Amino acid sequence: MARDYYQVLGVSRDASADQLQQAFRTLARKYHPDVNKDPAAEDRFKEINEAYHVLSDLDTRKRYDRFGQDFRQVPEDWEERAAAGAGGFGGGRRSGTRAYNGQGFGGAGGGINIEDLFGDMFGGGGGFGPIPGADQEAELELTLEEAYRGGKRQLSLDGRTYGVTIPAGVIDGQRIRLAGEGGRGSGDGPAGDLYLRVRIKPHPHFRLDGRDVIVDLPVSPWEAVLGTTVAVRTPGGEAKVKVPGGSSTGRRLRLRGEGMPNPRGAAGDLYAEIKVVVPPTPTAREHELFQQLAAESTFDPRRGP
Repeated sequence: MARDYYQVLGVSRDASADQLQQAFRTLARKYHPDVNKDPAAEDRFKEINEAYHVLSDLDTRKRYDRFGQDFRQVPEDWEERAAAGAGGFGGGRRSGTRAYNGQGFGGAGGGINIEDLFGDMFGGGGGFGPIPGADQEAELELTLEEAYRGGKRQLSLDGRTYGVTIPAGVIDGQRIRLAGEGGRGSGDGPAGDLYLRVRIKPHPHFRLDGRDVIVDLPVSPWEAVLGTTVAVRTPGGEAKVKVPGGSSTGRRLRLRGEGMPNPRGAAGDLYAEIKVVVPPTPTAREHELFQQLAAESTFDPRRGP
């Protein structure tokens, strides 16, 4: 989540236009990459630039104050629509995506003159270099199968369509970079990048732990006691797993390398977690055999073997 723009500029929420401008001037002089060679200064400058761009425009600031980081999804005529009872513009999150955008330097009504701001620092002759565009971020929601296989995907965001290449084995929280698809630069400055942060949707069968995949493996009481080999579902298809005799619920069987792929190293593992399942409606013969077992066995699960 992007930081609050008022906090970025270090001003109160009722700051005047002059106070916003003064805060911007002070911070821009300190963090502009032509002046500050710290690698982190450029990102800080982009953040300052974006905050001022939004808050220096009265209409944009009003939408930001009302809707927070979702303000870019709200039409500029939202007040007229609300007054007319039109509704329908919403400020909510779009399905599968959430964007935090930054755009060019300054804003309409900002009144910042670049040469005036930096002239004394560069000998009054301009010298103000190109300003890179701000990086942007959005959410990309994937199924576990999509994350496992990778592939191509079309993503619509803020009226634009992007072709996204999803690497096989992408994991929750990982970012996919679309170079040059972020905010526009100023002058000859390059555009920023668009980062898609991956969110993997909950799956009805699989659970993720990093690159490891966990799946329940139902077995019958006699399979758990005697041992067997059974099929188990994996994200890549079906695999065989050997259930050792004497297995109880909760025991995990490891299938090395059957978890999420890893393009830069070893794949994750798959863990089949045993769940002993009894017949819900045993036949008369099954009931008789269980009675015989109960009479013969000295095993007490509350005391252990």
